[in-house]
Amino acid sequence: MSETITNIDEWRKEDADAWPEPEFRGHSIPGYRYSSTEFFEKEWEEMWTKVWLLLGRANEIPEVGDYQMEEVGPESILMVRQPDMSIKAFYNVCQHRAARLVFNDVDNVDAFICPYHGWRFELDGELTYARDAEDFPEGDPCGKMNLIEIPCEEFAGFIWVNMNEDCESLQEYLGPIWDEWSRYEIDDWKRYVAMTVNTPVNWKVTLDNFNESYHLPTVHPQTEARIEENYRYTQFDMADEGHARMWMRGGAPSRQLIGTDRPLMNPGLEDQLNRWGLDAKDFEGREFETREAIQNAMREKGPEMGYDHFANLRDHQLTDTYHYFIFPNFAVSVWADGFHFLRATPHPTDPTKSVFDNWWYAPVPKDNCEQVRTILGPMDADVEVEPDRFNYGDKSMGLLIDQDIGVTGGQQLGLRSRGFKGVYLAKQEHRIRRYHEVIDDYIEGRRPHGGKPVAEAAE
Repeated sequence: MSETITNIDEWRKEDADAWPEPEFRGHSIPGYRYSSTEFFEKEWEEMWTKVWLLLGRANEIPEVGDYQMEEVGPESILMVRQPDMSIKAFYNVCQHRAARLVFNDVDNVDAFICPYHGWRFELDGELTYARDAEDFPEGDPCGKMNLIEIPCEEFAGFIWVNMNEDCESLQEYLGPIWDEWSRYEIDDWKRYVAMTVNTPVNWKVTLDNFNESYHLPTVHPQTEARIEENYRYTQFDMADEGHARMWMRGGAPSRQLIGTDRPLMNPGLEDQLNRWGLDAKDFEGREFETREAIQNAMREKGPEMGYDHFANLRDHQLTDTYHYFIFPNFAVSVWADGFHFLRATPHPTDPTKSVFDNWWYAPVPKDNCEQVRTILGPMDADVEVEPDRFNYGDKSMGLLIDQDIGVTGGQQLGLRSRGFKGVYLAKQEHRIRRYHEVIDDYIEGRRPHGGKPVAEAAE
């Protein structure tokens, strides 16, 4: 595509699947939403328990009896590999007197044995043994007091659950994201960075940050020359289902550098050219032709390096940055060769705290470990890392995330100030406004798509 594009309306023609623009209600987003226990409880009961949540990773429980346990707010969810190789999800709670069944994040079992009184639950959740079963006035609990199963589906290699038994399908919930992610074949990608951090902010503070790019020049000045972060050349999309997408051009200099004394051919772009066998000197005076040249080189060299999925991608998906937000708590930057996983979940009881996951997935190139790279540095293609858990401030999470969480910590303090009366958002921050309107849709009993009551939308 020629680099004569002058505005976003022309650029949108590159993407035949631009999402519709929703109507906004002008939400003021007052600060109490980030610290009020009452609002925190409304969110949990009316929203968190009625949406699809990305929790586990299917390839981390490959064998029968393998399970993953993940905590979301006050709940604990078990995801278990079944004898037929499917995956089922259950609440991690014994039906006798509410003891937690397991505390390990990942393990393998023949059955779940309650550590309190020894009740035995099979992998499919059925209770098959209760000591002194004849002593229960209401009858033998076996086969009756089974684990509570919740809807569970797999997509993009991840395990998704929904605590609403009458929920719509995951594909319906994800809307346009389903088809777009299917192109990348993320199912077989491996995890090379995994940090789980206890942070001193409400979970929405973190997601607000990942729902706008207005902060990039201030908080991440080092990115200016690597991606087109100017809002005039960034496409912002919002889906009816409550999700969002930001599309930033890559593989070429930032237009903000035109007319400055800074070189258009920056080191980051040179590295990208070199990786695909191109010489930066060949593009002197025509630096904005690099994007198409890199796309062509990726088409040519990708398969021989093991990136077979390049054939599924559109040209702009090869070079550009797509940043997705999946309602309610998952943000991800997707590149042709990487998947930056950003997830925030609420603290069980404190609305001013949350848990933040900063993970990185990537495909494994054929016979070329050096190609496994991220913004956090080179990775070993033979090792899939385990999560490193720590408190914010104990160690670095990587430059970009340190910058993000560092500034949001101060924001959490400001949100409690009497001097804050509500947000004043630029148009490029409208994804935040939409985000909070969808939270309110759930609290008020509506589905964001179509405005139907929750019960009706599931029918």
